Amino acid sequence: MKKSSLVISLAVMLVFAMIATACSKTNSGGTVGSASATPDSKGASAEKPVKITILESKGGDVSKLLAEAGKEFTKANPNITVEVMSTGDGQSPYERAATLYAAGTPATLAMLDAGDIVKFKDKAADLSGEKWVGDLAQPNQIDGKTLAFPFSVEGYGLIYNKAVLDKAVGGTFEPASINTTAALEELFKKIQASGPAPLTIGSMDWSLGNHFLALAYAAQPDGNVEKFLSGLKSGSVKIADNAAYKGLLDTFDVMKKYNKGKNDPLSTTYEQSAASVAKGEAGITFNGNWMISELQKSNPTGEFGFIPVPVSNNAGDKANSAIAIGATKQIFVDKTKNTEEQQAAAKKFLNWIVYEQAGQDFLVNKASIIPAFKNITLEPKDSLAKSIKAYNNAGKSIPFAGNYVPGDHWKVLGASMQKYLVNKDDRAALAAEIADYWKNVK
Repeated sequence: MKKSSLVISLAVMLVFAMIATACSKTNSGGTVGSASATPDSKGASAEKPVKITILESKGGDVSKLLAEAGKEFTKANPNITVEVMSTGDGQSPYERAATLYAAGTPATLAMLDAGDIVKFKDKAADLSGEKWVGDLAQPNQIDGKTLAFPFSVEGYGLIYNKAVLDKAVGGTFEPASINTTAALEELFKKIQASGPAPLTIGSMDWSLGNHFLALAYAAQPDGNVEKFLSGLKSGSVKIADNAAYKGLLDTFDVMKKYNKGKNDPLSTTYEQSAASVAKGEAGITFNGNWMISELQKSNPTGEFGFIPVPVSNNAGDKANSAIAIGATKQIFVDKTKNTEEQQAAAKKFLNWIVYEQAGQDFLVNKASIIPAFKNITLEPKDSLAKSIKAYNNAGKSIPFAGNYVPGDHWKVLGASMQKYLVNKDDRAALAAEIADYWKNVK
């Protein structure tokens, strides 16, 4: 080879080497090129930084715990940050979500009451293809699609203090023994004879409306809540003539008779009803497993459980031995204002809760949530959650009918139940208000 040709060849090789070096620097963390094509320290493709927001509506300590879970998630996914927002005092989750949409800034993930998800179905991303759908204990669909993530399974009934009831019956209390209204009244008499008040009734409209009254919807013989509510809307079902409704009010009348606060029923708050049972001042109250944290404030080591609310004196009626259980808080992913990257990050967070140890630990151990997923084998620690799970595993459950009612049901008919509690409304007036409410539901 001639010397001049060698020089030219060397020069060409040097140019290519310089280009290769420049390309190497660019692709190994330089400022040229897209962030999505940049390898991270583990050799995987790093993602563009993205922020997702979560509208939390569970209340209590969950907001704080969810924020901590978001930080744990970010440790495992450094390019995704999580911000938690909460509903305001006196504002329903639906109202908060609607306000955010009106402002054009909806949360990436919105946690709502189950009955409100359908109102946002056109804004919700289809989650049917997500892995966790296959691990659901029960289907969770709207119009044949999975549009929401069931965050928490909850249940409610008559909460009892085990120590108080054991003393009252002179042995170990067996909740299955209370399967009629008459049996419940006999238990009240035994508690009263042993010293404490038989029960205390919380006056909260949300409890009386969306939980207690809704038992009448769930206790229908066929268990079809939607069919029953459709009948109320059309007027083909007369609530005043319904057997489950009348039986439920028979039980409520007995509860009113033995109520610790019967001289001023509307003065009993959520906190007071919990404290009375926790301290042993009353044996029973009506509420859900979410009350455990309030009970433990007064009695950290106390043991509590559930008794079903009887709706008849027929021990064979399913509702008399069953607890209302359902996925009460559900999360949907916004597809209208949040980018594809944000939606993908949101889906990743939901999968993290279901499949990662830290996510499961947050859900079950820290937030005391009963999971809706078969793959999560962690056992709940608190006694109320254990009681709910035992009823559920035994097939002794009726629908959580509050999941099927409109967002204002608790306010409107909760107020009607409060009037019945203080004897301002009689049965005819209460039935008329319930019928009028459903007649005007669109």
